[in-house]
Amino acid sequence: MSHESPGDVVFSAEQISRRVAELAAAIRRDAADGPLTILAVLHGSAVFLAELLKRLGTTVDVEFVEASSYRDGTTSNGQVALGRCGRLDLAGRDVLIVDDIVDTGHTLAAVRRAVEATGPRSVRTCVLLDKPSRRQVDVALDYCGFVVNNVFVVGYGLDYAGRYRGLPHIARLEG
Repeated sequence: MSHESPGDVVFSAEQISRRVAELAAAIRRDAADGPLTILAVLHGSAVFLAELLKRLGTTVDVEFVEASSYRDGTTSNGQVALGRCGRLDLAGRDVLIVDDIVDTGHTLAAVRRAVEATGPRSVRTCVLLDKPSRRQVDVALDYCGFVVNNVFVVGYGLDYAGRYRGLPHIARLEG
């Protein structure tokens, strides 16, 4: 039986709200020359995406891709499984990949490679959290909410074995 549970708050709901508004403003400024297609990485990015979309105030297309390297553990196994959700026709588009966290970099790199193979006009990345201490693959981050230490975090869409996504803040996983 698992005894993991959320511990100390790392980023409060208020801190996250302010930072998401700042990210949306930067994205709006940079995407001013045309429509934007957001490719959201499921499932962790769902809460972040919803809040980001509320603040973008621009016409955007939203597509989804399923990607996972954690399974039910707390460390990435380095092998990324990608699954398409809906169409992934990104040729000639300005694409913004949105994800909850970049850790080893394997997932974001795999998604970016898949996007680039479709012939987009441009590709940018936006993550809520960056954990550079665990990076194994170099990935460019155009927009980043917060840098987090090498701790496992849950809440605001981030989960442990499917739990704790609904927390309004981000907390350290204890146990």
